Amino acid sequence: MSARRVLFVGGSGVISSACSQLAVAHGIDLTVLNRGSTTRRPLPAGVTVLRADIRDPDAVRTALGNREFDAVVDWIAFTPTHVRTGIELFRDRAGQYVFISSASAYQTPPARLPIVESTPLRNPYWQYSRDKIACEELLVRAYREDAFPATIVRPSHTYDRTLVPFDGGWTVVDRMRRGREIVVHGDGTSLWTLTHHSDFARGLVPLLGHPAAVGDTFHITSDEVLTWNQIAETLAAAAGVPARIVHVPSDVIAAADPAWGAALLGDKAHSMVFDNTKLRRLVPDFVATVPFARGAREIVDWYDADPARQRVDARLDALHDRLVEAYRIRDLAATGSEG
Repeated sequence: MSARRVLFVGGSGVISSACSQLAVAHGIDLTVLNRGSTTRRPLPAGVTVLRADIRDPDAVRTALGNREFDAVVDWIAFTPTHVRTGIELFRDRAGQYVFISSASAYQTPPARLPIVESTPLRNPYWQYSRDKIACEELLVRAYREDAFPATIVRPSHTYDRTLVPFDGGWTVVDRMRRGREIVVHGDGTSLWTLTHHSDFARGLVPLLGHPAAVGDTFHITSDEVLTWNQIAETLAAAAGVPARIVHVPSDVIAAADPAWGAALLGDKAHSMVFDNTKLRRLVPDFVATVPFARGAREIVDWYDADPARQRVDARLDALHDRLVEAYRIRDLAATGSEG
């Protein structure tokens, strides 16, 4: 049997880089379409690279020539306009079009847990999520009306060694190592799911070219669930220091920094726990193998390997100071740990 022919639009991002590696390891004939920009996540040997900007459909058609694929994965479609372009480009040259959506499209806050694929889609807080919902609606209609072979995949908070799972990135670890307090939203007890990008790849790659996945929707997440306090403490332990946490209400953070607040109110402030049963019906051996304790060590080791990577966001650092100053005393009083 010939190898599956798969095209990644993108392919060197946080999530897609692991999928590129695993696809090649599984014998997939992988082609990657990108603009050729410099990346710190090199593609594996054996990948065919085509140079074109997906936002320039004529250039893409020229780059693709007469190539056809068993599956196309669009990693960088964020709006309905992007998806319309994908439909037009790949309608007659792909057996499957995989749209990478977002678990933040699910009902926010969720009415019940765990989240399953039939959980309603509604996010009144975050435009990013609303755009992903609109993309999904367009693809569902294209499948129903025109048999366009769409598969929708919803990652949740997926990371690699370059991605500190807090707004401000390395700024938070830098504060920990300087003995400064860090802000954790709410009371830090909401539940969250962090997924290592290699684990996401274990779920996605078997879906590529899978006929039973066409016309359907899946999320791919870890089964490990942590509170935000635990996430901060695990990251601090990897950095070799204790976590000094000050809790600040999410709406206060949103008032101080609308971008940070949108990601909280539209996603991270709410408990998100996922049921991967549906994925396992098609990928029975799917299991997430990287706990965040290991992932956190990978993150810290990567940043420590090159101090030039340890960039501190001065604005967010100062914002942490202001929020900490405003809430430290009441946080200590609430926990009964003052004095």
